[in-house]
Amino acid sequence: MSEPRINERIRVPEVRLVGPNGEQVGIVRVEDALRLAAEADLDLVEVAPMARPPVAKLMDFGKYKYEAAMKAREARKNQVNTVIKEIKLRPKIDAHDYGTKKGHVERFLKAGDKVKVTIMFRGREQSRPELGFRLLQRLAEDVAELGFVESAPKQDGRNMVMVLGPAKKKAAVRDEKRRDRQRSKSEAEHAAAEAEATGSEATDVAATAESPEASAS
Repeated sequence: MSEPRINERIRVPEVRLVGPNGEQVGIVRVEDALRLAAEADLDLVEVAPMARPPVAKLMDFGKYKYEAAMKAREARKNQVNTVIKEIKLRPKIDAHDYGTKKGHVERFLKAGDKVKVTIMFRGREQSRPELGFRLLQRLAEDVAELGFVESAPKQDGRNMVMVLGPAKKKAAVRDEKRRDRQRSKSEAEHAAAEAEATGSEATDVAATAESPEASAS
């Protein structure tokens, strides 16, 4: 997005002027608007070039650009990218492997990611799609506290696919982790302060006990 025209780059006879605090000054000649900007040590910035006449505002353009850049940076920082993890299972998976795969699904959902679960059929297994459906249904029930079925099981060639969505959105998970870190930091600082205070008290008691006055008494 191109920058707005400012000061002498505004080449129109008149503008609808807005003051630095948002007050409406009215329609003035551009020469007068530039004079007011110079007197206030501000810039004249064209904020609505398509209006008739164009709208211009008195502002500190350098400060405006800096604040706009900070807002854009914060928006990018807070932007959440949707991530889809994938887990592949066999219809006749053994209990140990199932537990391992389920653990992966739980970890992904806790992190706020979606999970694509794929059942791979081979040979004669393709004639038993109900095995895959029951396995996916079982998995969905086992992780129900962490996620939900976003896309129900469906056949996709030799595979059967189901998509699980996280119960907590990624932004919420990130905010929760941030709060946990801040809480842990506060608790550590509090514990350190208490330990320092306890150590000071112990030093004071020891010093009192070893003083000549204490020995004489």
